Formats: sequence, structure tokens, C-alpha cells
Amino acid sequence: MAKSKIAYVCNDCGAEYGQWQGQCSACKAWNTLSKVQLGKSSSSPATSADFRRDGYAGATSDVQTLANIDLDALPRYSSSIGELDRVLGGGLVPGSVILVGGNPGAGKSTVLLQIMCNLSATGKKALYVTGEESLQQVGMRAKRLKLPEQHLKMFAETNVEKICEAAQEHKPEIFVVDSIQVMHSSEVPSAPGSVSQVRESAAYLIQYAKQTNTVLILVGHVTKEGNLAGPKVLEHMIDCFVMLEGGSETKYRILRGQKNRFGAVNEIGVFAMTEQGLLEVKNPSAIFLAREEEDSPGSLVMVLWEGTRPLLVEIQALVDSSPLGNPRRVTVGLEQNRLAMLLAVLHRHGGLYMSDQDVFVNVVGGVKVSETSADLALLLAIVSSFRDFPLPKDLVVFGEIGLAGEIRPVPGGQERIIEAAKHGFRKAIVPRANVPKNAPDGLEVIGVSKLTQALEAI
Repeated sequence: MAKSKIAYVCNDCGAEYGQWQGQCSACKAWNTLSKVQLGKSSSSPATSADFRRDGYAGATSDVQTLANIDLDALPRYSSSIGELDRVLGGGLVPGSVILVGGNPGAGKSTVLLQIMCNLSATGKKALYVTGEESLQQVGMRAKRLKLPEQHLKMFAETNVEKICEAAQEHKPEIFVVDSIQVMHSSEVPSAPGSVSQVRESAAYLIQYAKQTNTVLILVGHVTKEGNLAGPKVLEHMIDCFVMLEGGSETKYRILRGQKNRFGAVNEIGVFAMTEQGLLEVKNPSAIFLAREEEDSPGSLVMVLWEGTRPLLVEIQALVDSSPLGNPRRVTVGLEQNRLAMLLAVLHRHGGLYMSDQDVFVNVVGGVKVSETSADLALLLAIVSSFRDFPLPKDLVVFGEIGLAGEIRPVPGGQERIIEAAKHGFRKAIVPRANVPKNAPDGLEVIGVSKLTQALEAI
């Protein structure tokens, strides 16, 4: 018998090495190499002729020109949840592999059970494989949520070979594996949850899905830092990776795309956790704008661009004199280093000195802001708190700030202004290059090109 090969894989970047070393040469991380037993499991499904069909990834086909490829052979179909379809780029693609991550209790199993029950009720062949919960636990959840459970096939198993045998027998169009961390292959001599088991089990399931044109949804655990648990190579193997953000402190959940080969990666979907499960939030701007009736200093509404739609979010700032020699800079939902940079711009070009002040910034609703269009709203909210001067409740702001104090335009300016007008805002401070030729009725648009002009406008 040939000797099994051993490799050492970096958990952070997925680089492989023939022997162990303290530092990964690719990503420069220390102590991240894990021993992996290279078994034969990933190539086993390819030997079965029963798995092969025509027109899917992994099948043998003739050489074709790009223009002659039939794009209608693999049409998308809806997952029965509109917000999920938005994040996936329009729906489920046959033969695709989707990885769903999230904190414990975020609602991963709940939303997937809803999807599988709804699809099976419409005639789709669906198989739900549970490795962490018993069939009785899943059945109790389905009854509590009052889901259509007559046609969904269930299977409690952790061995990937047996799972693929059952899938080959029932031939589902979509099946869920919950979760990949508890799956194991009998050909890999290591414990379930180890790097080698997660890698080989995922490879076995993914190859089956590609060869049978089946939609495969894997559930993945996350670490305490909020990253996907297991080897980084797992993210490279799948087609789409979405993260379900949120916890027990709020009933709202945000589904954010981290990787997507079939759509945009910056799209988000908003859900609300209720007694009937996760329900879609059709108008997410409304839940993020639940503000107090009285004007309060440091509160301002900004317009973000998430994927293909604008989103109105409230930002709050609190500035207070600091008893410490090194004042604190605390951000929730924003990048802390960018706050420090913007405060320096405010001092240099706005004439406001805050080196002896504590600055606390929070984005309401648990939204994480990654784009620069929030710069202007952030600084104006800080100035409002520092001067103890409340801003009008019907004011909306967006714009990027440069190091020279200039206000730069942002993408989607016209759509952001229209969204603000729909929600009843009467005044907008925006970059001068984003001022529309014809502003919406009832909305006064003020274009600014310098930080000093924005400060004068408020």
C-alpha cells in the first residue's frame, strides 16, 4: 500500500508546505500551520459514472467558443426568500456551493430550514442533512415555525460517504449539510473538526455537487474573532460565502456577502427574528431610522450604498472632555483609524481642536460601515456633539473627505438623494459634484466642495 502523504496547511491563507515551520511564508502569520493527511476521499466521487451528467462544471465536454456557450442551460431559481436572492445575485444556481457562516444563535439553521421546507413544498427535491441536531429537534423547530414539512427529506449523518450515497439515491436538487465542522471521512485518520477532516469532507461534498448539478449549502462555524472556523482553503473551494451577522442583543439580522462568483460581494439582506422565524425586512431604512422625537446633539442621518440599493442609517457621536492624558477614540460600526484621520482633518481645516476630548461614535442598528461616504456625516455629528448644537431631524448628509479638506463625490449620488426624499427629508448636504440638475420636490440640496463650507451650512 502506498504511504499516505502529509502536508501542512496555513489556517489563515491556505498555503501548503511539505514540512512544518513556525511562520507561513505567504501571509507571514506565526503558528498557523496544521497537519493535513492527504487521503483519497476527494477523488472518490469522480470514479462513479452514475454521478456524471452533461452541461455542468466537472463534466467532460468538447472545446467550444465563448459565444456558443448556452447560458440558459443552468437557469437560476428563487430560494423563496427575496433578501437571500438579492445577496446571492438573483437566486440559486444549479451546481453552486454556498457556505453560510454566523455566530451561534444567529439563525443559520432556522433560515435554511425555512428555505428547504418552502422549496420542497413547491416541488423541488430537497434533502436536509443534520449532523449537530437530532431529527426530533429539527422537527420541533419546524412545527414551532409552522413550516410546510410534508415533502422535505431529512437525514441525520456525519459520514460524507454515506451522505453522498443517500443523495445519489434520492437525487435532490438542493441539499444542506449542517454543519461542515462535524462531518468526517472514513479515509482520513483524524478526528472530526480537524483541519484535514474539514478540508477533505468539504472537497468530497463539493465534488459531488459539481458532478450532479446540485445546489449544496454548507453551514460553517465562526471563531470568537468573528472569522470562519477551519482552514482558509475552505473559502477558496466554495462559490459563495455569506455571513449572518447579529446576536441575542437585537432581533435584526444582516446577511452579508463575503464572496460570490455569481453576483456582487457587497450586497446585504436584512431580516428580523420573530416567532415565525427569520422574516424579510423590505424597507431596511425604516428600522434604522427609529429616532427620538426631540432633536439631540450628535445625531445625524447618512446615506450608505449597500450592493445595489441606498440605505439610510443614523450615526451618533458623543464628545466629552477627557480626564486621561491619552483621550479615547471608540468606534462601533466604523474603522477606528479613519476616525483618527478625520479628527486631524477637522483640526487642520476646520479649526476645531479635540486632542483633549474623548470621542465615541456609534452606527445605530449594528450596521458596519465600510465605505467612505460616511466621512462627512461622521464629522458633522462630532461637531454637533462638541458644540452641543442639535442638527435638524430632516437633514441627511453624505460625502467623502480628503486629507486636504476637500469633499469628494461618491458613487450613486442621484439614487441616494432620491431615497432620502422618499423618507421625507427636506435638506441634504452632499458633494458639489453629486448635486443633481433637478432635485426632488421638497428637498433642498446643498453642494459643498470644502469642509469649511459644510460647517457653515449647519
